[in-house]
Amino acid sequence: MKLEEIRQKVRADKSVLRLSMDAKATVLIGDYSRGGRSRIQVHAADHDFKPDEKVTPYCIFLPDHNRAYLYFTSSRVTSNFIADCLLDCWQQIHQDFPEVQTLLLLQDNGPENHSRRTQFMQRMVQMADHCQLSIQLAYYPPYHSKYNPVERFWGILEKHWNGALLDSIPTALNFARTVTWNQQHPVVKLVRTIYHKGVRLTAKAMALLEIRFERLQGLEKYFVLIRPQPQILSG
Repeated sequence: MKLEEIRQKVRADKSVLRLSMDAKATVLIGDYSRGGRSRIQVHAADHDFKPDEKVTPYCIFLPDHNRAYLYFTSSRVTSNFIADCLLDCWQQIHQDFPEVQTLLLLQDNGPENHSRRTQFMQRMVQMADHCQLSIQLAYYPPYHSKYNPVERFWGILEKHWNGALLDSIPTALNFARTVTWNQQHPVVKLVRTIYHKGVRLTAKAMALLEIRFERLQGLEKYFVLIRPQPQILSG
């Protein structure tokens, strides 16, 4: 399996940082039964009527360092949302990883982040240039998303809050903050930006952008390397 080969190769390479990324199913906010168990008695509705609000959690998980960064949005999980979360995460952690030159992004081949999604790929190029990092995109093939390391974190979170009454967004965020993964709590943020679907480049613009991509022969849509363009210093 190519992803396993990559994992073994970069495991001891301090210049490469693995980030496992994915969204979880949208959470209905309200007095709803979630089918879990709680140590205290919880009174909840047994039908999902019109929810008060909805939030979708998105996680950036560092499997080699047992860190998780959770982003919640009431808007849509779009290419721009994913890119904004990634940039925010790197800004939080970059001082802890001064030797990192490449971000290895482990993802499912979803509709908003696959390697033919024009807006997503443009944002990855922009991030590579802005942060002066190589961005290595590595996608799990269909029906293999369970191997994405972030799925292990999602499992722990689901067990942690399944019996809870998530009757407000602050309640949901507070429950997320108290989950532990190898004795560490995640960093949790609520993203208030409104995101719109359908943002895309023209075919001509994407063709120009494609020059920046190094696609692995035979697996072109699954493995893509984006190298940063050197910054030109003025004066």
